[in-house]
Amino acid sequence: MGRQSRESTDSQVTVIIPNYNGMKYLPDCMEALRAQTCRDFSVLVVDNGSKDGSEAWLREQGIPTIFLPENLGFSGAVNIGIKKSSSPFVILLNNDTKVDKNYIREMLRAVKRSPKIFSVSSKMVQLYHPELMDDAGDMYCLLGWAFQRGVGRSSAGYSRPMRIFSACAGAALYRREVFEEIGYFDEMHFAYLEDLDVGYRARIHGYDNVYCPSALVYHVGSGTTGSKYNSFKVKLAARNNIYLNYKNMPLLQLLLNLPGIIAGILLKFAFFYKLGFAGDYLAGIKEGICTRNQCKKVPYRKERFKNYLAVEGELFAATFLYIYEFSSRQLAKVIRRINGTRQLR
Repeated sequence: MGRQSRESTDSQVTVIIPNYNGMKYLPDCMEALRAQTCRDFSVLVVDNGSKDGSEAWLREQGIPTIFLPENLGFSGAVNIGIKKSSSPFVILLNNDTKVDKNYIREMLRAVKRSPKIFSVSSKMVQLYHPELMDDAGDMYCLLGWAFQRGVGRSSAGYSRPMRIFSACAGAALYRREVFEEIGYFDEMHFAYLEDLDVGYRARIHGYDNVYCPSALVYHVGSGTTGSKYNSFKVKLAARNNIYLNYKNMPLLQLLLNLPGIIAGILLKFAFFYKLGFAGDYLAGIKEGICTRNQCKKVPYRKERFKNYLAVEGELFAATFLYIYEFSSRQLAKVIRRINGTRQLR
């Protein structure tokens, strides 16, 4: 599996950082962790076979690290880290983040409010544009689309704790023992939507995922892939979206939501066609359909029927939330464009 430089010590929480060629981000990420007001945590980096000098730097700094010989993706890396840890809670943290000094303290406070809380999502703002949100918890809608609540909107808002569909694993805390019940991150996903999938499974099992606005994180975004859209990301996300629905929806629910999912696929195809990624998107959809049977479906149990109903209600509500936030972002763009034109006159 690889070599480990030092064992992580027992603590309330283990901060697990998956790293793949992220040397340019690691120093700032680690500096922010060293400044935490809560000291009851340990750090464990899982390096996915980096070739950019990360290994040498991590060894030089004496940071507990598991060095993998190859890239196992986000899911594979964090699963190894979670299973290696022994703390009651784990935080998964992207290497391209800088956390506020009270981040760990606030995340622990949030998860301890109820034993039914599986995950806590932080308030992620854009590092280079901190006036704008990056993520206030992940949502899922009837179109079969996952989306970041609040993305691109003013970071002055989103200050109320609330239940969300799933935590964004870029900076989220999880109750470690629950993974034994619902399963770990699906390694078939490799990367993208794996956090929504595990959050979905938690909801089916009756657990909650919540948003903690007092846990602030500054996020670069696309730090590993290097861009918002690229062939690799578009194809994997499309494939994993098929897996997500197939695994977590019983047949009746899948049939009920199929018209919306098909409409969502057509709309996304049109979007990616304009960007030049239509072929990658279709290839991902095709691969997902052809390999879906390799996924481990969540078995339907009648005692969970109320949980499925709750999920369906959340999908319905999230559809309207997506429309509202999308419309608000587009209106804001129009207003900025008009104001810019006036200033030029």
